[in-house]
Formats: sequence, C-alpha cells, structure tokens
Amino acid sequence: MELEATIIELIVHSGEAKSLMLEALASARSGEFNVADEKMAESREAIKKAHCIQTDLIGQDECEGKVPVTLLMVHAQDHLMNTMFGQDLAEEMIHLYRKQFAR
Repeated sequence: MELEATIIELIVHSGEAKSLMLEALASARSGEFNVADEKMAESREAIKKAHCIQTDLIGQDECEGKVPVTLLMVHAQDHLMNTMFGQDLAEEMIHLYRKQFAR
C-alpha cells in the first residue's frame, strides 16, 4: 500500500505541473508574460518533486525488479514524461508568444 501511495504522489505532482504549465501558456497567449513566467517556475518546481519520487523508486529497484511494475506505475511514468516534454514545448511556445507581442 505504501508503494501505491508513492505512485499516486508522483501522479499528483505531475498533474500539478501540467496544470500550471497550461496556465502559463494561457497567460502567455494573453500577453501576461510575468504570470506565464511565474506559472512555469511553479510547474518546474512541481515536476522536480515528481522527479525526486521517480529517482527514489529507481534507487529502490536497483535494476533488479524489486519494485513491481503495475499499470498504475506505468501510468505515473507516462504522466511524468509527457509533462516534462510538455514543459519543454511550452517554454518554446512562450518564447514565440513573446516575439509575437514584441512586434
């Protein structure tokens, strides 16, 4: 049950990061770049928490299959990696919005 709670925590932090990232994009689209920067910073902090959980799980596993790979674990990993990729794309999009508003 402890492992399941840890995996849920990973999903929660990843979800928070994704929500903040989407808020940042919406702010940038409206030209509110201070808000966008703040939301992206918060998103990066949330993903750091999720990444720390992932790192702990990898450490517990020691490449020996000690941590069972469940569908919930796969979902958590998928959620984390998609959010991390989304953050990279969001940074690029915010940069493009800045250029557009600078004209």
